[in-house]
Amino acid sequence: MTDKLVKAISKDGFVRCSVIDAGDLVEDAHQRHDTWSAATAALGRTLIGTLLLAGDIKDDARMSVQIKGNGLGGKIVTTANGAGEVKGYIDNPHVSLDLNDQGKLDVRKVVGTEGSFSVTKDLGLKEPFSGQTPIVSGEIAEDFTYYLGASEQIPSAIGLGVLVNPDESVNKAGGWMLQVLPGASEETISRLERTVQDLPHITKLLSQHASLEEIIERLLGEGQANILSTHPISFTCDCTKERFAKGLVSLGSQELKAIIEEDGQAETVCHFCNSHYHYSKDDLEKLLEEAKD
Repeated sequence: MTDKLVKAISKDGFVRCSVIDAGDLVEDAHQRHDTWSAATAALGRTLIGTLLLAGDIKDDARMSVQIKGNGLGGKIVTTANGAGEVKGYIDNPHVSLDLNDQGKLDVRKVVGTEGSFSVTKDLGLKEPFSGQTPIVSGEIAEDFTYYLGASEQIPSAIGLGVLVNPDESVNKAGGWMLQVLPGASEETISRLERTVQDLPHITKLLSQHASLEEIIERLLGEGQANILSTHPISFTCDCTKERFAKGLVSLGSQELKAIIEEDGQAETVCHFCNSHYHYSKDDLEKLLEEAKD
């Protein structure tokens, strides 16, 4: 499986569509963070939603999403760039629940139904753009949709899904986004609403081996899509041992001396990808010299 994002526009130019297949990416996140089924679904949906939002920013620009609800999973934080790279974490990765009334993983209990949904875009300008809306569902797709309509005034529909195997591994994961552009007719909007209502769940379509291009055709109408681009996506973190070393230097010489005397070593852990970096006594003493400069 090669994870990818495909973007398209309707032939009349009034509807944009993006579709993602992210099974490997969400499995990577599951393995890095040792997430349990319900937490895997919540984190996976947020990672995919963030990639959908970041689909139109430049490769070196960044978009971050923070979902801070009153559910069992605690805070979810994700960051993506325009190149299709995303990273993220959930405060409590060990959440496994009974299926909900629809026979799906109970993401709402992981996220909660009260709290905030925040988006920050760093487009390389003087100030990053930030927007915040309340959590309206806790199912995540509806929360992304509400944010786009309320904060950015873009009429949109988003579908997100993660299917987890009995052994906790990820079977399928994906998402789609429709955005109505200015000038679209009421007839077009009504047709899209019917399409979205009748569309099978994204993980069902992927399980039936539907291609992303076929899913776009179902969303925009047969023969009505112009494919704009296709590019790979991945769970990628830009953390390094050197970057964390700078953080240790910033603690100051007194703090570093205390760590050397009390522990003789240090270990840092990246929230986003769970990578561990070890610093020996020699490493710390070199950093102490830097801190004295």
